[in-house]
Amino acid sequence: MKELFPIKQVMGFVFSLILTAVALLVYFVDMSFTAGMTILLVTAFVQAGLQLVVFMHAGETEDKAAIYSNVYFGILVALVTIFGTLLIFVWDM
Repeated sequence: MKELFPIKQVMGFVFSLILTAVALLVYFVDMSFTAGMTILLVTAFVQAGLQLVVFMHAGETEDKAAIYSNVYFGILVALVTIFGTLLIFVWDM
């Protein structure tokens, strides 16, 4: 019976709920903008990684190296797009 219970998915769900509660506390607790944004960014990236590994089963296939390299490439493209936009529109360079 123990092998039939999805403990990994249940623990991932509980951890997702905890990360969501931490992000929600940022809204209700009076803290500085920098501290709030840091907490939100960290919880967002941890939760995205958790969703990818636990619920999308990214590490359980034979081609997990290709999956993770595609994820890293997507993150790189997103960061270049975000910082390129900031560089042009906000920082006037």
